[in-house]
Amino acid sequence: MTRMLASVADAAEAEVVLQFGADIIDLKDAARGALGPVALGDAREAISAVSRRRETSATMGDPPYRGETLLARSRALAAMGVNYVKLAVDGSTVQELAEQLRPLMSEVAFIGLIFADEEPDFALVRRLAALGFKGAMLDTKDKARGRLLTHLDVARLEEFCSQARALGLTSGLAGSLEAPDIPRLLLARPEVLGFRASLCHRHDRAGSIDPAAVALIRDLIPREKPDADGSPKIDWRLLARGIIGGRDADGEVDRVYVRDFVVLAEIGAYNYERGERQRVAFDVEALVRRVGPHIDDMRSIFSYDVILDAIRLVVGRGHIDFVETLAEDVASIVLRHARVRSVRISVRKLDVITGAVGIEITRERVAGSADARPLSIVANPTRPRD
Repeated sequence: MTRMLASVADAAEAEVVLQFGADIIDLKDAARGALGPVALGDAREAISAVSRRRETSATMGDPPYRGETLLARSRALAAMGVNYVKLAVDGSTVQELAEQLRPLMSEVAFIGLIFADEEPDFALVRRLAALGFKGAMLDTKDKARGRLLTHLDVARLEEFCSQARALGLTSGLAGSLEAPDIPRLLLARPEVLGFRASLCHRHDRAGSIDPAAVALIRDLIPREKPDADGSPKIDWRLLARGIIGGRDADGEVDRVYVRDFVVLAEIGAYNYERGERQRVAFDVEALVRRVGPHIDDMRSIFSYDVILDAIRLVVGRGHIDFVETLAEDVASIVLRHARVRSVRISVRKLDVITGAVGIEITRERVAGSADARPLSIVANPTRPRD
């Protein structure tokens, strides 16, 4: 499950994002920098307003950090009930502050913020885990230089989230995120997505919270709610608002497609193909359940970027022996989206012959589940599959 983190400056903003369903209330003064600290008095009022109805976090401010200030502020925030304290980290910061941070770990739950626009070193995640941090989050320092996806693609973001998860850390993504980024970032399976500018009027991160903008972001992140037996269940209806009768009749689906998308991939079972990249072409067509007549915001759209990113994710994982594996893995990722009914994928290797060899598969969602099952496989009959 991915949770929505909303950054607020005071108690009034905390009440708004709380009302619209933010999962984590984050205290940050955007007018004072990327990680601008909220005054302790304002933080105390906001924590009181949240009244333990949601988890909370707060920033330590932008680096560099002084040891005594770090000590005093982090302890003060934890004492007033803040669940997580966020501070920016890099290799030198961790080395300089390690001795001061280590005794604090039993008192304060720290989240390490790594700046994606400053050549991040993912090896730092392991050092954070060893030191006792509770989570690692990617963010951007210079908001004028673009969104998170400007600096790192989805394949790299999935690598970061997977590494954090394997080390027992909460993984988070933030950095001038916009509504169209959400379906793409969900492919990386972060545990937290963080927002500020997208929640504000005119996307001014130093401005006031816009309730309509908060509602849009909230609706794009599937919520989790318990079944009658207490087990968690994704409420996918929030992504499929307005489906006509909930049916999948042919007249109520759209075909979203990507054609002739060529990437370089490490593909092939022969020894001579290892360590080499070949051109691989993808045609993907997804049958997507149609929403209501209003298709003018992101809640109504299935983005072709989800398909493109699914391909980049699979190719970015390293060498793959078979085109069948490429096709199956891309299909599995696309079918994670709640509104995708089925997907047809053609994968063609372009550097084997004059022409192309490959495979075409069709997969559909099994009724009542997020799994896919095969409908058909059409292999190129002119060459044994590699």
